[in-house]
Formats: sequence, structure tokens, C-alpha cells
Amino acid sequence: MHRTIFGTPIVNSLLRAFSVSFLKLAGWKIEGSLPPEADKSVLIAAPHTSNWDLPYTLMVAFALHLNIYWMGKAQIFRAPFRGLMMWLGGIPVERETANNLVAASAAAIRAVDGPVQLIVPPEGTRSKARQWKTGFYHIAVTAQVPIVMAYMDYERKISGLGAIFVPTGDADADIAAIRAFYAPFKGKNARQFHTD
Repeated sequence: MHRTIFGTPIVNSLLRAFSVSFLKLAGWKIEGSLPPEADKSVLIAAPHTSNWDLPYTLMVAFALHLNIYWMGKAQIFRAPFRGLMMWLGGIPVERETANNLVAASAAAIRAVDGPVQLIVPPEGTRSKARQWKTGFYHIAVTAQVPIVMAYMDYERKISGLGAIFVPTGDADADIAAIRAFYAPFKGKNARQFHTD
């Protein structure tokens, strides 16, 4: 995995202080922490309904001392923003072309020497989506790492890390249980998020 802002000394410390202060002043409460057994993990990013999710996610990651990478559509990595987006932990995803994203992501997680958390939005888009994509689940299974249920609730202004979910191998039952966990949370554009 490439170098990011989260592994950049001094800048990392300054942005952590800024993030904690900003979130507190804005009325957000950050909950949970990453347990040692999840230092390598896949984090679900839900609800994902707004462009504002990215800056808030980055600030929450700083506040929680995470080392995150996140997947985003390839269009936001176009010049002149590609370098910045990569430094912020972004990994471009070409939605239109078939590729071996699950295997490549799992291999990258396993190859990292140290903590790394890969954030994957299950909706795959900010737009209204009733079907969740299951890539996050299959990446975790292939990499043999736990899933951490990260959340952002704009209505109550709470964000953080929920329970660790260890896949059982029954994908349908596991996805149903994960979706049930997210049912109470409201995205910025709440009508675009569905867990039913």
C-alpha cells in the first residue's frame, strides 16, 4: 500500500489535534476504539450518502488513531487531484470494468507490515442504493481479517467503531446481521440509505 497522510509524521499529529478539536466544536461524539485483534481489518463505511462523508471519515480516523485506506470511484482521482486523493488514503476503483479487486485488496492487507484498516462502503455509491455490494465481506474473508462496523450518524452526531464481526462463511446470514446493525443510523441524506 502507498504512503498516506496517516503515516506522515508531524502532519499526522497536527491533523489529529485539528480533527479532535473540530469534531468537538461541531458537536460530534466519537465512540469506540480499535482493539488489537483488529489492527488489520476491513471497516464498513455506512451510511454513505454524501460527499461530506469523506472529510468526516478522515477526521474520525485521526481522532481514533487509525491507519486507513478507502476505496473511491476512479473519477475523483483524475488530475490534478490524484496525488492528493492517494495521499489521503484513497484507492481508485473502476466500477465499469471487471477486475480482481477482492483478491488484490486482500493480498495488500496481508502484505502490510503493521496495522492497516481498509474502509469499504457497502452501498458502493452515495446515491440511493437498495442492494449492498458484498466486496467488503469477501475481502475480509479472503484476507482472513475481521470486519469492524464503523458508522456515522448525522442525526445524533455520533461516529465511531462498533462491534467486530467475524465472518462465519454464511454470507447471506452475515450480511443480514450486519445490515440490521446499521438500521438505526442516519446518513446526511437519510432517504438514500436502506438496510431492508
